[in-house]
Amino acid sequence: MISLTLLHPTKSVPIQSWTFESESVIKIGRSTDNHVVMYSAVVSRHHLELINKPEGWEIVNYGTNGTYVDGEPIAQAAVVDGMVIRLGESGPKIRIRIGVTDPNASRTQPRSPGSRQNKHKEQVTFITNPQRENSPESPSE
Repeated sequence: MISLTLLHPTKSVPIQSWTFESESVIKIGRSTDNHVVMYSAVVSRHHLELINKPEGWEIVNYGTNGTYVDGEPIAQAAVVDGMVIRLGESGPKIRIRIGVTDPNASRTQPRSPGSRQNKHKEQVTFITNPQRENSPESPSE
């Protein structure tokens, strides 16, 4: 089993979770044919795949804006339980948990009341920089 948790862009608290029990490949990107669909300017249509290999899960980047682990771009990397990946330099952050029933089971980060667990494909809209939108609270440029 593998669980993915979308993290809040600045607070790193869970926003939404997906759990996959038997998939051997999990696809993430903007296109609706992915398992996890995220609408963000920095997320490619087919951004990355998580592949379950005999030696463990692996991330393969296909996104033109890259996939980052600890601030470093990766082309391919082994998945480590609890690791956080970022789609693009400023895009969505996803925490990966392997073999954990509750993806938010963590002593330091309790489950957010607004988060949901999904066992199927789900669409998420991710606004990379919500402060840049015109609103009464935003100073005009």
